[in-house]
Amino acid sequence: MIMNLGKETETLEFKKSTSEIKAAMVSIASILNKHGIGTLYFGVKSNGDVVGQNVSESSLRDVSRAVYESIKPQIYPAIEEVVIDGKQLIKVEFSGDSKPYSVAGRYYLRTADEDREVSPDELKTFFEANKYRTKWENEKSDTLSKQVDKNAIKAFWQKAITFGRLPEGKYTWQIILNKFGLVKDEYLTNAGEALFGDTKPVSLKVGIFATDEKLTILDMKLYEDNIYNLLKTAEDYIFKNIRWKIEIIESERSEIPEIPAIVIREVLANSFAHAMYGSRTNHEICIHPSMITIYSPGDYASRHKPEEYIKGNVESEIRNATIAKILYLSKYIEQFGSGFKRVDSLCKDSGIKYAYENKENGFKFIIYRPQDQSDIQSDILDVTLNGTEEAVYAILKQKPDSSREEIADKISKTVRTVQRALNSLGEKGYIRRVGSKQNPVWEVLK
Repeated sequence: MIMNLGKETETLEFKKSTSEIKAAMVSIASILNKHGIGTLYFGVKSNGDVVGQNVSESSLRDVSRAVYESIKPQIYPAIEEVVIDGKQLIKVEFSGDSKPYSVAGRYYLRTADEDREVSPDELKTFFEANKYRTKWENEKSDTLSKQVDKNAIKAFWQKAITFGRLPEGKYTWQIILNKFGLVKDEYLTNAGEALFGDTKPVSLKVGIFATDEKLTILDMKLYEDNIYNLLKTAEDYIFKNIRWKIEIIESERSEIPEIPAIVIREVLANSFAHAMYGSRTNHEICIHPSMITIYSPGDYASRHKPEEYIKGNVESEIRNATIAKILYLSKYIEQFGSGFKRVDSLCKDSGIKYAYENKENGFKFIIYRPQDQSDIQSDILDVTLNGTEEAVYAILKQKPDSSREEIADKISKTVRTVQRALNSLGEKGYIRRVGSKQNPVWEVLK
């Protein structure tokens, strides 16, 4: 059976062999003009079938020479041999910020999976119409270029090299900033500061709630950092506070999150990539018993509705192309420009239900937690508990030495009501008092 790599997209192109090298250069230029980043394979038919390509030092040099001689301004792609299903292929990963790009003096734009020739005037009109998307990113911030998190930048390029999305080489934080247009006149651009600044440019609020309402707060934290670091912070917080399934296969013990990691990472990355920055509005993550909500400031980053992308009827739109590119290169985003369509596909493949709320001031993505918990370490309470009992129980799981007065204050109930809930939880076998009446400490039994 022939391996198939799927369909061509606006950022992915297949060529049967290097005999199509001239057409390949057109595809690279058109993708660069539309998205600024993409991937091309030699040795794959247009329908995605892997047929293979004879790969030698000579053929790799031919591709490199064609790129150098054909595409203007100059780009520096990563060109390498890869083996898929036992067949040799040439993989070309490319990016560039100096559009428009031309091939032999002609200009092209990517539309779906096709390369369309356009005039310089038509191309100018296209860029003018889309200028608003890049304006904020490219504007000069008030932060000097040396005010960066050098460790975060190093982590970025090491990760990008590891995943084959950045060519191997000797990088410094200055080289990375210049390579991706993150500096201007000794100052970071807005995108540069948001991604790697040490000025704590972006805020993230996270919280855990006892019920599906934002009433009883079990935990609340505010983090201020750059996007690159906050993505890891957000991911760690969610994974720490959701359920994990235990699977034992051939004596090997594995822990699997109730929501697949790939779903969480893709939603988080898109949330940060498509947000509106420029204010101190918080990104926000709320963990409830039945759902996780991920909120980003600014309405949905497109004139089209999310469902239009799911159906595949419209071309992708990216609000912060530079930020999205950095997240793609470090593999926080798996496929550049796929956005909502990929998230929808991942959720359906994983059996995860979701919803979204699109408002003028922000976009909220809702991931519903699986409720069949027969083989999952459960934090969801028994249906026999009422709302007050659930809230009290959730607090005791976090802080077993909580006093009645502390609990009452947290859930906005009287001390007497809290005591009734404690008595009921004890009778139902959820808790047991191990401390004195004056200084109670509760042992959680379930």
